[in-house]
Amino acid sequence: MNRTRLLMIGVVALGLAAFVAFKVYRALLAGSGANQQTAEVLVAANDIPIGAKIEDKDVRAVRFSVAELPANCYHLKTSVVGRGAVVPIARGEFFLPNKLAGENAGFGLPSLIPPGMRAVSVRANEVIGVAGFVVPGTRVDVLLTGNPSGAPEQQTTTVLENVAVIASGQRLEKTAGGEPQTSPVITLLVSPDDAQKLTLATTQGKIQLALRNPLDTKSSELDAAKMDALYKYKPAAAPAKTRVVTKRIVAQAPPIKGPYQVEVYRGEKKDVNNFEDDK
Repeated sequence: MNRTRLLMIGVVALGLAAFVAFKVYRALLAGSGANQQTAEVLVAANDIPIGAKIEDKDVRAVRFSVAELPANCYHLKTSVVGRGAVVPIARGEFFLPNKLAGENAGFGLPSLIPPGMRAVSVRANEVIGVAGFVVPGTRVDVLLTGNPSGAPEQQTTTVLENVAVIASGQRLEKTAGGEPQTSPVITLLVSPDDAQKLTLATTQGKIQLALRNPLDTKSSELDAAKMDALYKYKPAAAPAKTRVVTKRIVAQAPPIKGPYQVEVYRGEKKDVNNFEDDK
């Protein structure tokens, strides 16, 4: 009898413990669900290249935990559709202000030009374009070779330094594999003052682009390179001038030998005196 009672008490205790545990679990689950709020945000439905116009088909709404959302993300399609992408946006990425052009800024190349900057294009070939490796996203120096102010010999000088390449031909982004892109036109992003210098340089001689490491932002104060810097020779010394000394010789009348006479005039009267040579 006592054994049966003990067994029943044990069963009741286990049931009660299970009921309490279930209630606690439901309470914790309900509490965590209440604290984990979600919100609907916009992400890219496709891979969007730089400069492209965001269309309705490129946007989809998903729900995320509010605690996991980045700051300044968008919730309304009207805030995204119609704007241009200033950087490539991968599928599933959030739309953020730093990835989109400003409202009413359009799309394509104009949307990539920051306020206060200008895009200037220069003609290029395989030499000027550094064998096609001058692609969007790289940085270059602009060199000019010409005859300044009608100088008899050519000089090369660095006109601009650390200039961003914004487009190669009509491409606004480099290829996925980073392959060279041969294009007849390279577009550079410069300030208004540098835009004037670059335009003038294209009319004064030949320009050359020098590709640089994007991490190398140091400016170099270089003098213009002249022809003398290319050749290792010393100019021959000029021959010494021979000084010609001229001696002036005054001809003298030969001495008079023998008797001679001296005529002396006094008015109309002439006196003649005869002298003998003493030698």
